[in-house]
Amino acid sequence: MTGTPVQSAHGPRQRGGASLGSKDRDILRDAEAIIGVDEVGRGALAGPVVVCAACFAAIPDDPGIRDSKQLTGQRRDEAASRLRASGARWAVCEVWVELIDHLNILEATRLAMRAAAAVLATPAAVVVTDHVDPGDLGCRVLSPKRADCEYFSVAAASILAKVHRDRVMVDLGTDQPQWGWQQNKGYGTTSHRLALQTHGPGALHRRSFRWSPVLP
Repeated sequence: MTGTPVQSAHGPRQRGGASLGSKDRDILRDAEAIIGVDEVGRGALAGPVVVCAACFAAIPDDPGIRDSKQLTGQRRDEAASRLRASGARWAVCEVWVELIDHLNILEATRLAMRAAAAVLATPAAVVVTDHVDPGDLGCRVLSPKRADCEYFSVAAASILAKVHRDRVMVDLGTDQPQWGWQQNKGYGTTSHRLALQTHGPGALHRRSFRWSPVLP
C-alpha cells in the first residue's frame, strides 16, 4: 500500500534542516517497497522485546519522523498516529521473557525481526534494520549502523514499536504496580532497582539479565 504524503509542520527537522527519506527513496528507485525494522526493549529488565516492521511504497514528507529516542512521549504518540494514517503497512512482534531467557536477547530480537518482516516482505522489497542481521528473508536486507537515524522507514518502525511497548508496560504496571513499570517501562532505573530490592523479581523479569543493586 502506498504511503500518503503528510504535511510537514510536525516538530524539528534533522541535521542541516533536511528530513529523513532520501536514502529510502534511493532504494525505492529499484525496489517495490522498503521495509524498516527496529526494536525496543532489548535493554529492559522486564517485559517483552518488541519489533516493528514498517513498509512503504512511497515515503511521506514528514520531518517529525525521527528515531523514537529523539522524541518526547507526546511527539511519539502524534507521529505514530500520522504513520498509521499515512497508508503505510506495519507488523509488530512481541517476544516475551521465557523466550528471551531461553535464547538470549540478541537471538530473541533476531527472531522477532524475522517474524515481523516476513509478514510484509516480498522478493522485490528491501528490508533495512538497525545494525542487527535478521537472517534470510527472501529479499535484499541491509543492516547499517544508525539506520534509525538515517532511514525514514526504520525511524517509523522505531516509533511504532516504542509506542506499542510503552502501552504494554503501562497496562502491566496497572496490574503489578510495585515495580513502577508505568514510569520506567521495565528499564533498570534507580527506582526500578530499588523496587526489585524490596519486592524481588516477578514473573515478567528477565532472569538472564543482571542488574546492579542501589547502594545506600
